[in-house]
Amino acid sequence: MKTYSAKPADIEKKWILIDAEGLVVGRLASLIAMRLRGKHKATYTPHIDYGDNIVVINAGKVALTGKKYGDKKYYWHTGHPGGIKERTARGILEGRFPERVLEKAVQRMMPGGPLTRTQLKNLRIYSGSEHPHDAQQPEKIDVASFNAKNAKRS
Repeated sequence: MKTYSAKPADIEKKWILIDAEGLVVGRLASLIAMRLRGKHKATYTPHIDYGDNIVVINAGKVALTGKKYGDKKYYWHTGHPGGIKERTARGILEGRFPERVLEKAVQRMMPGGPLTRTQLKNLRIYSGSEHPHDAQQPEKIDVASFNAKNAKRS
């Protein structure tokens, strides 16, 4: 029995469209990270960019469970002494670039390295419902129907 290893010529990338309105951030990010890496395919090969191209719309309308909307903090450092900064999830979602919450969640669920940076370029996130990728004819996936916990209940 030989182990199958995919070649770059064997890759078939699909275009996927996900509507993130009302979906829980962590569960959605987990699904996106898995599809970006290609782990949903039976012929997954870890050292090759085998994942799909993913377009996410309505990223500004994602849901956070519990008290995370007001309590979750995102930290970064400027590089200067005492330069630690923080921003809440609420501040980001109500701010200028609300898609960054989902973008960072996906990025932090993937391993770091050159391959991950290449795979993250296959992710396009838009805060509104419009996207410029109609020519690629993306296949729409209903993430909320996979599991009842994927969508936030009111």
